[in-house]
Amino acid sequence: MLNVETLVGFVAAVCTTLSYIPQVKKAWQTGSTGDLSLKMLTILASGIALWIVYGFLKGDVVIILANTVSLLLLASLVVFKLRENGRARAHA
Repeated sequence: MLNVETLVGFVAAVCTTLSYIPQVKKAWQTGSTGDLSLKMLTILASGIALWIVYGFLKGDVVIILANTVSLLLLASLVVFKLRENGRARAHA
């Protein structure tokens, strides 16, 4: 049985992880990430990677899994952004 602390952490993790899906879907459909800052994405990715390390240090599976999924979704946005920046440079 889950304790309240773990349940709150799990629900928070699901909410924050799912928040990436609409942006990834939009970038996939439109091929555009023009409104996203690459600096913000890389700083956020660094923070999420550190949360994964923190999860390992604390032995907290919820933190590890949620942030790993978040980092993978965020990485897809970074790939879209880099691809778009590369195309823009090629046309310039």
